[in-house]
Amino acid sequence: MRLSPQTLMVLEALRHGARTWSHGYDVSKLTRLKSGTLYPILARLHEEGWLEARWEEAREPGRPPRHLYRLSAVGSRAANRILESPAARTGPLGVVRQS
Repeated sequence: MRLSPQTLMVLEALRHGARTWSHGYDVSKLTRLKSGTLYPILARLHEEGWLEARWEEAREPGRPPRHLYRLSAVGSRAANRILESPAARTGPLGVVRQS
């Protein structure tokens, strides 16, 4: 799988939520990625088995259901391995580490 800096940002954002469900909008706010970049990444991570996804029914009548995402066990292990690697901390992928 291609792991662009943007993909690493998404993994980092989801990793901080551990096993909690997040809306794409919340991930967008954390990463500052536009929907045209974010949602293809989420779809790719889901297809690879790194993300679980489910629908949340609308809280208000007339509103559409929304997707929720969280790292799968496989995705969590992969994210930890990748994001804790020396390259992610010191190399060009360092953009992931925003303290």
